[in-house]
Amino acid sequence: MTITSEMRFNTGQLVITPTALETLTADDILTALGRHIRADWGDVTPADRDENNFSLREGFRILSVYRSAGGEKFWIITEADRSLTTVLLPSDY
Repeated sequence: MTITSEMRFNTGQLVITPTALETLTADDILTALGRHIRADWGDVTPADRDENNFSLREGFRILSVYRSAGGEKFWIITEADRSLTTVLLPSDY
């Protein structure tokens, strides 16, 4: 993949909850991760979009919201210290 030149931040270690792993396809996950690291926050509210943009600049936690090809909502959260990014379903939280 050539997305590294477009990365806006490091994700650290990537983890996926068991429920997300069972529910989402690899394509769902990889597509969303590509969007996440390029600062395309998906289906967040305008307030959350502003918060993510602020968090990107100031080093706080980032939350993106996406939908799988099958319509399942899922989240990607990168921790403030950029050591960990988690793919999860809202029910996992």
